[in-house]
Amino acid sequence: MQLIIALIVAGVTLGLCFLVDKGFTKLFRSKKEHLSGTAVRAGKKYGIFGILFSMIGILAICNWASQGIVLLIGGIAALLIGIFLSGYYLSFGVFYDDDSFLLSSFGKKSVSYAYKDIQKQQLYAVSGGSIVIELWLKDGKTVSLQSGMEGVYPFLDTAFAGWCRQTGVDPETCDFHDPSKSWWFPHDKEEG
Repeated sequence: MQLIIALIVAGVTLGLCFLVDKGFTKLFRSKKEHLSGTAVRAGKKYGIFGILFSMIGILAICNWASQGIVLLIGGIAALLIGIFLSGYYLSFGVFYDDDSFLLSSFGKKSVSYAYKDIQKQQLYAVSGGSIVIELWLKDGKTVSLQSGMEGVYPFLDTAFAGWCRQTGVDPETCDFHDPSKSWWFPHDKEEG
């Protein structure tokens, strides 16, 4: 009987997450970059782990009375982790078209940039063989993109083409541009 209840709770949770995602998209993503259909998104693992942690937290909280206070505290912690991971997955994104890109992140207002606002790029290697590509913008902010994110390389190709067009630079003269080494924009020579 408990397995059936757990499956029902899982189905309802997944259905609610789907509805929240669709509603979130309709309410808060109406700018032209959002509507282009192209984006860099956090990996789906954040959303999946968020849902799993939330479900585990809810089940632990529901069963804590017969098992003790440790299960309640663990359930609350799992639920909070699940909510954070789901919130990050739903809120982070770089939405773009041929002329500009829009940065959306957790707890911050979305900001639109022209490609000419990209000043330079830096690379960082992280454990697991992943690469972080950091773009420095004209207003002093940075955008950090991991190589494992969905849509990151098509975005960087579009951004480079837009940057060349908007700054009047001929792509053939860009000796720094080498996508095979994850370089799209000007960078300090000692890094590459």
